Amino acid sequence: MTSKATAEPKGGITTGCCAALAAKAAAIAYFMDSIPKTVEVPLPDGSRLAWPIASVTSTDDGVEASVIKDAGDDPDVTHGARIRVFITPNKGTEIVFRAGSGVGTVTLPGLALAVGEAAINPVPRAMITAAVREVTAHGISVTVAVDGGQQLAEKTFNPKLGIRGGISIIGTSGRVRPFSAPALQESLKCALDICIASKISAPVFVPGNMGRNAAQREFNLGAQQIVEVSNEWGYMLKQAQGQPFTTVLMMGHPGKLAKLAMQQWNTHSAHSNSAVPFVAQLAKHLTQRCLTETTTVEALFMQQLTSAERPQVANQLAVEIQQMTAQNFPATWYPSVVLINLKGEIIGSAGDLQSWRRIPPEDKP
Repeated sequence: MTSKATAEPKGGITTGCCAALAAKAAAIAYFMDSIPKTVEVPLPDGSRLAWPIASVTSTDDGVEASVIKDAGDDPDVTHGARIRVFITPNKGTEIVFRAGSGVGTVTLPGLALAVGEAAINPVPRAMITAAVREVTAHGISVTVAVDGGQQLAEKTFNPKLGIRGGISIIGTSGRVRPFSAPALQESLKCALDICIASKISAPVFVPGNMGRNAAQREFNLGAQQIVEVSNEWGYMLKQAQGQPFTTVLMMGHPGKLAKLAMQQWNTHSAHSNSAVPFVAQLAKHLTQRCLTETTTVEALFMQQLTSAERPQVANQLAVEIQQMTAQNFPATWYPSVVLINLKGEIIGSAGDLQSWRRIPPEDKP
């Protein structure tokens, strides 16, 4: 008997596409005096997408329409959210974008939008404009809102990107491709762009909150100096190659960062091998003794190695991460590495850390 083929993951639509659909539905209701049940909009690749409209409501000032976001099988925090667009007529032909309830406002430089602008990204703005222009050439104000958007934003990168008050309306294609990396990479690059716009010369790259918290505790860091890279080390190091940094600090747990010494630049477990054998072999070589088999790098360091062996192995591992990174991503800057345990304590390092060191109280003028 042949096994049943695995079903293809279901795709969905972006928040930007939802806003374009709702904007066109509202424009049809306002300018054509018709209540559409389904609307079709053009996508950036030249194709078209038809989607049901959840609601259309007229007021004395304009029309509001809404679409329910469907992310398909993608683990998107906005899946099931109601995206609302309210349009009102303006003089002239300009389309003006505003942030309604649940849509954020940009507060930091470095993003594709100016400070003070509604967090409706350029491609969604172009999609909304193209959709509305199929109905009218009149000038309108487009206010995009998201039910529960302020709460949803807490589960995204927005607070760290300086986007306040809600989520961003995003998407570069209009369609959501399940489990794809581009959306994550776009968010990570936004953080790097803010870092660059803030004139940071020595950024700190960390995988996530554990690294961020340790970096803030151990070093003297300015606002926007810490850049989260998640598992996308290769992507972010490539983005950083051409930047005029003086140095870059890579800080995190050896269970993740050891994979960089193995030339595995996406450290997600689905895209990389366990670092345990690599670190165990390094530890065995340096200590000249056999170690008990273990399943985690943390256990190897904290249980198998003595207090004297731990920095010896961690420092050498940091050197190998540093050298392999410099070899694969040559730049005008040279990386430094700091390794931490699960408590956030530094267990090893490589490179000059003076760019980030706190000034001891007795040394301050």
